[in-house]
Amino acid sequence: MIKRLFHLQTVTRLLGRFPVVGLLGARQVGKTTLAAAIARNSKVDVTRFDLEDPAAVARLGDPMLALGGKAPRMKSVPRRRPL
Repeated sequence: MIKRLFHLQTVTRLLGRFPVVGLLGARQVGKTTLAAAIARNSKVDVTRFDLEDPAAVARLGDPMLALGGKAPRMKSVPRRRPL
């Protein structure tokens, strides 16, 4: 695994300022790995959603149920090319 200290610090700082942080980028560049590392090191509960996972998308149909009353903290979104 590639150590991404700069990215870890940046996202952690952003999570201190904003209730939701999206991780955007091409496929297979480490968004999910980065989100997992941040969640492991977080002192608060973290909820992750992968919008390529149909089950995660279905859970978001009822946001309060999906989040258990908590605000989302991180989101990993691959960039898609327009068709």
